[in-house]
Amino acid sequence: MDLSVFLTVNLNHKNFILLFCFTTLLCLGQTRSQNKLAPNIVFIFSDDHATNAISAYGGLFEDLAPTPNIDRIASEGALLENALCTNAICGPSRASVLTGKYSHVNGYYKNYKGGVFDNKQWTFPQALKASGYETALVGKWHLASEPVGFDYYKYHISKGQQGFYWAPIYNDNGRKITEKGYATNLTTDFALDWLDSRDQNKPFCLLLQYKAPHREWAPDIPYKNLWDSIQMPYPETFDDGYKGREQTAGSTEMTMDYFSRQDMKMTPPNDLSKQKKRKWLHYGFKPGQIVSPSKDLNPQQVRQWKYQRYIKDYLATVKSVDDNIGRVLDYLNANGIENNTIVIYSSDQGFFLGEHGFFDKRFMYEEALHMPFVVRYPGVIKAGTVSDAIISNIDFAPTLLDMAGVATPDAVQGQSFYPILKGQRPKDWQKSMYYHYYEYPYYHRVQPHYGVRDQRYKLIHFYYDMDLWEFYDLKKDPMELNNLMGKKAYKGRIKKLKSELYRLKKQYGNELSLEELKYITETDFGGLESKNK
Repeated sequence: MDLSVFLTVNLNHKNFILLFCFTTLLCLGQTRSQNKLAPNIVFIFSDDHATNAISAYGGLFEDLAPTPNIDRIASEGALLENALCTNAICGPSRASVLTGKYSHVNGYYKNYKGGVFDNKQWTFPQALKASGYETALVGKWHLASEPVGFDYYKYHISKGQQGFYWAPIYNDNGRKITEKGYATNLTTDFALDWLDSRDQNKPFCLLLQYKAPHREWAPDIPYKNLWDSIQMPYPETFDDGYKGREQTAGSTEMTMDYFSRQDMKMTPPNDLSKQKKRKWLHYGFKPGQIVSPSKDLNPQQVRQWKYQRYIKDYLATVKSVDDNIGRVLDYLNANGIENNTIVIYSSDQGFFLGEHGFFDKRFMYEEALHMPFVVRYPGVIKAGTVSDAIISNIDFAPTLLDMAGVATPDAVQGQSFYPILKGQRPKDWQKSMYYHYYEYPYYHRVQPHYGVRDQRYKLIHFYYDMDLWEFYDLKKDPMELNNLMGKKAYKGRIKKLKSELYRLKKQYGNELSLEELKYITETDFGGLESKNK
């Protein structure tokens, strides 16, 4: 070979190698830069937290039991007034949040006899992990199956994955560990420990999920007797007589009458065996089991006594949640990552705090339907943003992915409301939402029902062993005391909303017959809750 040809070929080869190396380094640098710029996500999720127990949303307890740290997220970011749950019960709501799909699509319909969540299906943590995020879950999981899509997890495994308030038992990446202390504080400790140990070169997504304020509402020691010296106010509908709703709202087992001795923090006799002690504490769960501090009290006084103990304990557990959210916010600030971290606070559904004489959730009524949702993203979401757009929990997953710059699969039923958080509500944004609750009779004997809600009206169909409809004008009757079904003045509106309901059922692929729906309710799919009745 001619020397000049040899030199030219080899020089070109060397140049190619140099160019390849330079290009590779540039790409790696871009990837690192992109990862560095990708927002971190802290998704804080509690259990059964009513918007009426968050001062940013106002309500009876705004001044008596403020939540300054949750309020801080809202004031520095956005608050959603109409974040609504598609199935107001713990496990199914969590499944919808993870998958962006309704219960009839993700397969997780109910807690009791609801089976096991299919962890092989797509979830947003899996998508974030596949896109370079380091992911972690700490706290309450409550889906029976093993968490998938997390680099690290530590979740409650006692009481059907409900967890204990004191000395909670965790699954720590496959190891069973009993921890000493109060669950809300411990869960935060573990989350912050993980943040300290994470890969600093990757963006992260942390799911920080509290047991509180779930039943039995056990306060931390400093707050155990916080409000004992005062009387908490009663909701306007506390003495609801259920007129026009006798067979639906009026036929449940979730009134003050069904609080147990354990709920009321009554002390059992010392001489009881473990089994008899448990039976003593659980007295009150069943009809006819009257729990009272004195034989001298009339039924109304007993109900009021129960409410006072319940609401004070509930709000005390919320106070601990708020305290620990403050710890998380302070950590982000102290470590210089708050400006590139999205912080969200929400809960799996709302909760009745004595409204209609109820505790618990399940109903499509406003108190249970509404989920709190506040979010902060400095420099992107304008401080003090408030939106009344209708948002469903199936919209959470695509929104989080949108904020992270990760694509959402077409199979996801929800849609991103990220533009709304930035003050740009799309013209075609949803104006109504579809709801469906399947579980009956355990717990609380709430009839299965489905319905539709828009900005003003709500239509509900109760169907299991009845065929009853309810219709509410939320503008004129925000407390939902007047069932307007059959009223001539609303005939046209009811017809229109029924059409919207059937359109949504078709859109989301839930056009099952009543017989098929009843089968879902009646079927024992197994699961952890079945073992803990």
